[in-house]
Amino acid sequence: MKPFARELLAWYAVHARRLPWRTDPSPYRTWVSEVMLQQTQVDTVLPYFERFMRRFPDLPSLAEADQQEVLALWEGLGYYSRARNLHKAAKQLMADYGGKLPETLPELRRLPGVGPYIAAAIASIAFSIPEPALDGNLRRVLARLGASELPLGTPASDAALLELARKLMPAEAPGDFNQALMDLGSAICLPKAPLCAQCPVQAHCLAYTSGQQYTLPRRLKKPPQPTITVGAAVILDGPLVLISRRPQKGLLAGLWEFPGGKLEATDADIQACIRREIQEELGVEVLPYAFFGNYRHTYTHFKLRLEAWLCRLEPDQSLLPGPDLLWLEPADLLHHPMGKVDRQISHDLIAQSAQLFP
Repeated sequence: MKPFARELLAWYAVHARRLPWRTDPSPYRTWVSEVMLQQTQVDTVLPYFERFMRRFPDLPSLAEADQQEVLALWEGLGYYSRARNLHKAAKQLMADYGGKLPETLPELRRLPGVGPYIAAAIASIAFSIPEPALDGNLRRVLARLGASELPLGTPASDAALLELARKLMPAEAPGDFNQALMDLGSAICLPKAPLCAQCPVQAHCLAYTSGQQYTLPRRLKKPPQPTITVGAAVILDGPLVLISRRPQKGLLAGLWEFPGGKLEATDADIQACIRREIQEELGVEVLPYAFFGNYRHTYTHFKLRLEAWLCRLEPDQSLLPGPDLLWLEPADLLHHPMGKVDRQISHDLIAQSAQLFP
C-alpha cells in the first residue's frame, strides 16, 4: 500500500465518524444512506435514516410499500425524486435481481436514481470494488492534494480528480479509502479554513506545500437565482379544506399541495393569478376573500415567494373528491406528504382552525 493511503487509513481507523450505516453495514443500508446524503448534511440525514430503517429494514419491505408512505417518511429531507427513484429501484431489484443489489458498476448505474457517485460509493463500500466516489468533499480534498487550478464541477476537473484518486486508491479497502477522504473533507479539509496542522496527509498536499490551501479549489461563479412568485388557494368548504396531488413528474412530484401557480405578466394581481390557475387546474371558479400568509423557500435553481389566500368556491361551483383531490379536516393534512412550503401552510391552518372553523 502506498504511503498516502496507509497514512490516511491509519487516521481513519482512529477518527472515523460513527454512523449507523457504518456500524451496522449492509449493501441495502449503504445504498439508502448514500441516496439520503446526496446534497444533504449528515446531521440532517441521521434521524431520517433511523426512521426509514425502522419502517423499511430491508429491500423487500421498501419494494412492497406504497409510494405515499415512502414520500411521507422522506418529508422535510427535500429532493423528493431521490425517494421516488429509491422506491422504483427497490421494485426493479425485487423483479430483476432477486432482491439483492448488483455487484458491478454497470448494473448499479442502470438502477433509477443511481449516478456515477452513488454507484461508486455502493461498489466500493459494499463490494470492495476500487472505484473513487467523487462527492463534494472528495472534489475539494483531491483538488488541494493535486493543486488543481480547474474549477470544480466541470467535466475537465472531474476527469483530472478521478485520475488522481485512482492513482492514490489502494486495491484493498477501497470503501474505507473513499469514506476516509469524505471524513477528511468534513472534519479537516474544510471549505474556507482547512485545519492543515491536523491533517494526516499534509506532506502529500501540493496546495499546502505551495501555500495555496486557502485559495484552492477554484469555483465557477454561479448566476443569481431568479425569484418566482406563486399564488396558492386555501379553499375552504365548511370544516374542510381542499388539497390536490401534484403530477408524478417534475418538481415535488406526487406530493400534496394547496393548488395554485405562478404569477404571470397578464395577471392583474395575485388574486387574479389564483382565480386563473384554479380554473385551469380544476375547472372551477373560486373567490379569494382573505390573505392568509407569505411563504419563502429556496430551491436549487430559483427562489420561491408564495402568497396564500383563503378562498371559497363560487355559489354555482362544486368539486368532487378523487384520487388526486381531497377535502380534509385540517388535522388530517398531517397524514399526506407535502413539500416544505405547503407543510408550513398546513401547520398555520391547523393553528388557526378555531378562528377559521368556529
